[in-house]
Amino acid sequence: MKPSAALSATMSVALAATVLLGGGSASARSGHGGGHPDGDPYLYGTKTPYEPQGRPEQYERAPRGYLPVFTENVARHGSRAMTDSEDGDLVLAVLGAAEQRGALTRLGAGLAPQVRTLLGAASAIGYGNLAGRGVREHRETALRMEQRLPELFRTIAAEREPVVVETSGVARTVASADAFTSGLTEGQPSLAGLVRAPVTDKNLLYFHKQPQNADYQAYLANDPDLAAVLARIEGGPRTGQAARHVAERLFDAGFVASMSAEDRIGFARALHQLYSTAPDLHDEAPAVDLGPFLTDRDAQWFAYLDDAEEFYQKGPGFAGRTITYRMAQPLLDDLFAEAEAKAAGRSHDGAVLRFTHAEEIEPLAALMGLPGSTEPAAPDEPYTYRNDEWRGGQVSPMAANIQWDLYAGSRGKGGGTSPAYLVRMLYNEQETAFKPSCKPVAKGSYFYDLDELRRCFGRA
Repeated sequence: MKPSAALSATMSVALAATVLLGGGSASARSGHGGGHPDGDPYLYGTKTPYEPQGRPEQYERAPRGYLPVFTENVARHGSRAMTDSEDGDLVLAVLGAAEQRGALTRLGAGLAPQVRTLLGAASAIGYGNLAGRGVREHRETALRMEQRLPELFRTIAAEREPVVVETSGVARTVASADAFTSGLTEGQPSLAGLVRAPVTDKNLLYFHKQPQNADYQAYLANDPDLAAVLARIEGGPRTGQAARHVAERLFDAGFVASMSAEDRIGFARALHQLYSTAPDLHDEAPAVDLGPFLTDRDAQWFAYLDDAEEFYQKGPGFAGRTITYRMAQPLLDDLFAEAEAKAAGRSHDGAVLRFTHAEEIEPLAALMGLPGSTEPAAPDEPYTYRNDEWRGGQVSPMAANIQWDLYAGSRGKGGGTSPAYLVRMLYNEQETAFKPSCKPVAKGSYFYDLDELRRCFGRA
């Protein structure tokens, strides 16, 4: 949302300086909501704290004669602090103006202390930095990886195979990598000397901001179709109704009337950003609960607005256009290249671990056709929760991850007619099929011949 031309006279100068929709962020926030589990993707979007989706006891067993020889992943950083204080500053400015007029309701009077505590916790660890919860998310994901593939990690240790670590170079991805590798070495201490120091590859893991993707950056800044569809979605009557309802619960009628519709929307969306950041900072601010200040119905609507931005800016986007996800091709190519190099005997690496951002995970999911990311929106039918299954909290929650495990079979060990190498994919630790044009080794299986994947992704 853009700043209003003239804010109400009752608003402070601080509010005038900060009345930007959600602090200018296109990301949905995942949060702490009254009585709901932290992971509800209909309330919190892409800031949803991570929960593994698979059940190891239900995983398919590898075909007879196949053993894991390599694993690789692409993972989003874990739960973190908000990138700046802008949303909190806006909310506090409006609350301060209402307090001066004696316009706070009993509920509204309790909000400012919660916001100050949340901002204090974020400032203490550093805005944008990995939170304690994010450390735990990656450490525990690594422990589960090691437990799923014990033979592989024993072989890595015995053969002294390197564990390669790559990041975007942003502090929260480096910290996520450190947490992850700490989990691996906790589960298998003999790996400690094999984990390589993280290397930075921005072209691979921060591609959305690189010069070669200037066309994508221009799309975000200037594309008329993008601007029009987001304005249409936010400009619907439900947004104003929800924003007014938020304000009416916190302020008296006179103060609500003094706010313009745009001011109410800016305030409500900023509050939702804080609401959905709170659980990511639970370790640092355990007493903060912003759930009482937004009803579930209102929180869901603002989460939908955030999801719409993510969908059109980083996800499947418009039907017939690939601008939002074709830039992920080098990352997909790298996944293939590492598996192919291992299969061909050109690589001695035991694992390749990559740590990145939602801006990379969401395009990669759309490019690969992962569940939830298969349907773009028709130009004349905007994305909604009714007509599309894309949900930020499922596609790219905090610490989202895509993992490929490479298995060697008979030909890979010196004979036979079965496929030499098979690949199994996990998406947020759930066994996941590749796109329908890729044929598994058996109907309903999650194992694919590496050569078949090369064929169906156009690499053969």
